[in-house]
Amino acid sequence: MKRRQFLRQGLSAPLWRPLGAGAALLAPALAQAQFKIDVAGIGATQIPIGIVDFAGQAGCPQPIAAIVRADLVRSGQFRVSTPAAGLTEQGPPSYAAWHGAGLDAAAAGSIARTPDGRWIVRFRLWDAVRQADLGGQAYTVVAGDLRLAAHRIADFIYQKLTGQRGVFATRIAYISKAGAHNYGLVVADSDGENARTALRSREPLMSPTWSPDGSSLAYVSFETGKPVVFAQDVRRGTRRAVADFRGSNSAPAYSPDGRTMAVVLTLGGHSQIYLLPATGGGRPRQLTRSGSISTEPVFAADGKSVYFVSDRDGSPQIYQIGIDGGGQRRMTFNGEYNVSPAVSADGKTLAYASRQGDSYQIWTMGLPGGQASALGSGPNDGRPTFAPNGQIILYSATEGGAEVLKTVSVDGAVRTTLTTAGAEVREPCWGPWTVTI
Repeated sequence: MKRRQFLRQGLSAPLWRPLGAGAALLAPALAQAQFKIDVAGIGATQIPIGIVDFAGQAGCPQPIAAIVRADLVRSGQFRVSTPAAGLTEQGPPSYAAWHGAGLDAAAAGSIARTPDGRWIVRFRLWDAVRQADLGGQAYTVVAGDLRLAAHRIADFIYQKLTGQRGVFATRIAYISKAGAHNYGLVVADSDGENARTALRSREPLMSPTWSPDGSSLAYVSFETGKPVVFAQDVRRGTRRAVADFRGSNSAPAYSPDGRTMAVVLTLGGHSQIYLLPATGGGRPRQLTRSGSISTEPVFAADGKSVYFVSDRDGSPQIYQIGIDGGGQRRMTFNGEYNVSPAVSADGKTLAYASRQGDSYQIWTMGLPGGQASALGSGPNDGRPTFAPNGQIILYSATEGGAEVLKTVSVDGAVRTTLTTAGAEVREPCWGPWTVTI
């Protein structure tokens, strides 16, 4: 990986049908990427829970209970075990026995085939501490949606036991590179599975970012010979050029209401941030005005300001500016090189990549101007992106000479590495809860 370019030039189909000579549809819809997930670390406070193997699992093409366990472990908030078989979602619960075995909660379920070839997945969750039935759900799905059903079960358990909404049934997007001229825009489950290559190009693809409602992905493509910002509708399978102005068009970012897009243009000769309608068209409004580079914009959670990177003080640092162009201030002071800002959905945390010595690491800072601390381990971390609930950060990294994706809990206690053979993976972006592809 070339590090660190501070100017970032920049369940249902249909699959996206890309336009333009530089792109080609990857026909049956699957990216050739199978992720291996390694988890390291222990959360400071973990809920001990038992997930019983689901009845009927032997005939099911997806290991439902194992997927649920893996999701909960990756969150860093659960210590998961596999109690002895015999319990189903019908109960009866054995609260005293579970609590005596050190479990605070237990879940069980069943899987059955319907006459029309679909699958019914049922489960129930019990709280052994309060001796309470916390409810359950049933899903009737086609085989291709079994993993989604498992992720939704994990989301149900996560929310019931932590009080926060789970993110396991959400989607991520990232750029893959296999060889010199084989770039892909890939969408996958939050655990990296069910990967679909939405777009392939012989020319570089960069900077994917989800719209707030999950209906579109914006990204930069070089297929026309220069960087152009496209937005792709994930449901209808269409796309359009949003920013194709003279010079370079790069680094798209949606406003929280989805109506406005910030982009980096070189209309005046060097990179500055502009605002334009997210649908494209119209005259862009220049936001930053400086003799130095301004790039990598990201909107604040309330949409009233934009964080961005500039070298106006001699080295790349993160700044904030109001969308009216006022209230500009520098945000980062630790380290001589801070780039790639990301803001949690609640607006309380800023994540970014910081060079510390010869190592690039993921750091976070409490907003509006709290203490900064390191989360990533380096030496080549980049492009952080928050899960919708703000509890996990996904980022790119280099490990063993390969480009991989990693996650880290916001307390820094639990790390996950997602590796795949045959392709480099980079520039991840975690989608909102509403993505339905």
